[in-house]
Amino acid sequence: MNKYAFVRSLLLLVTLCMVHIGASAQQNLWQHRSIISPEVHSDNSVTLRLYAPKAESVLLFGDFAHGSKSEPMEMRRGDDGVWEYHSEPLASELYYYWFMVDGIGHVADPSNSYVMRDVGSQMNYFIIPGGRGDLYAAQDVPHGSMTRVWAKVEDGRHRRMTIYTPAGYESGKGRYPVLYLLHGMGGDEEAWAATGRVAEIMDNLIARGEAEPMIVVMTNGCTKHVSAPGYSHEGMWAPYMTGSMDGSFERMFPSIVDWVDEHYRTLDRAKSRAIAGLSMGGFHSMQISKEYPEMFDYVGLFSAAIFRGEAGVSTYDNLEAKLERQFKEGVSLYWIAIGKEDFLFDENVRYRELLDAKGYAYTYRESEDGHVWRNWRIYLSEFATLLFK
Repeated sequence: MNKYAFVRSLLLLVTLCMVHIGASAQQNLWQHRSIISPEVHSDNSVTLRLYAPKAESVLLFGDFAHGSKSEPMEMRRGDDGVWEYHSEPLASELYYYWFMVDGIGHVADPSNSYVMRDVGSQMNYFIIPGGRGDLYAAQDVPHGSMTRVWAKVEDGRHRRMTIYTPAGYESGKGRYPVLYLLHGMGGDEEAWAATGRVAEIMDNLIARGEAEPMIVVMTNGCTKHVSAPGYSHEGMWAPYMTGSMDGSFERMFPSIVDWVDEHYRTLDRAKSRAIAGLSMGGFHSMQISKEYPEMFDYVGLFSAAIFRGEAGVSTYDNLEAKLERQFKEGVSLYWIAIGKEDFLFDENVRYRELLDAKGYAYTYRESEDGHVWRNWRIYLSEFATLLFK
């Protein structure tokens, strides 16, 4: 075979391979597209589908039927092996769900590429537009930036943080107020960014003129680890329900604030700083703000685990005396929010009774539902509009 014949044969082989790959890709594409799930209808009802022809039972779990109660919903199997569930019309919101197939739980929807992680669980989600859901969806507005940074802090280690800067920050020279936003137990610096929809909420609120442009700093509140799983030398450890309520996070927090002030164009003063968090993050927000009353003028406690710190930690001692100093120093906003079904509800009642007995001013927000992200997104979107006015 001469060299020209060899080249022609090689080209033919390559062409045949490309045709095969293209055909396979197209086949997979169409197979993937054949099941539409979720399908949002004009009346805001939703149909969810799963192709599982050999399954004996498929159950659906989600927060659109029973709120925070994870009660299963039965799906119906069609003759084509596709299981379906059709919901009632839903209010505008972000909803999550997953499947249980023959007793195997937390099965993701292969037709829905939108997934969020909460601690170690993966959940699909969809957004119903036309109201609150629009706040959680990216809109045609100026967008801020989300950056992952490494900061060397008080314990001598470099720790990872996620930082939101508003639209115009990179091209401008102005200085901005800062909201420090803390996650709950089992979370990390990715929690508020992904499941909490911080960038979408802040972009939309700022574009509407409902919130001041601000920097949002999301730390990793588990001091045992320096980052979310898989983003550091610690490797791809499995997320688990852990936190730091031993005083270590409170001790390092001033060094976090110092690092942010040094590396970002911040307004370095208490009236331009806020701290807020959910659950364990609410606990930390309460503790940090009373330990360093000269640092924060705005405090948000979202479903806060008020009385959950480890015993014998000096940081958590003398609560009443430290609160007296904090409120004497002056707090522009002390905001407490919790759901009626939250397992921490009674704890928050006790804390408010303490504040009431001392005559300390605060704002209280009580909502439906329990210890769920739906509430925390609402709390963030309301709290942010009250800051730095």
